[in-house]
Amino acid sequence: MKCPKCGTEARDVARFCQRCHATLRFECPSCHHEQRHGGTCEKCGVDFMKYLGAMITVKKAESETAHAKLQRRSSLLRSLLLAPFDMGWSLLRDMRSRARNG
Repeated sequence: MKCPKCGTEARDVARFCQRCHATLRFECPSCHHEQRHGGTCEKCGVDFMKYLGAMITVKKAESETAHAKLQRRSSLLRSLLLAPFDMGWSLLRDMRSRARNG
């Protein structure tokens, strides 16, 4: 097989060109089918960039949800720790804001 970028002869099992390091085999992120060109999967028809963009959006939403949960938990813990010093006002304020936000 020849590298499409530099024309150097490469083994059929090579993932990258030894000379120019161009990608020679692509793996579909959805079905893991290996093929010689990127862009769209020959087997399942998934567009690589659209699929990866959707996966990044999902992971970002999951991360934001986990971050918000940790923020709420740390806020409650901070309020509990401060309760003896401010006579529970921070805890009451925290509970009231939780009731408003649902």
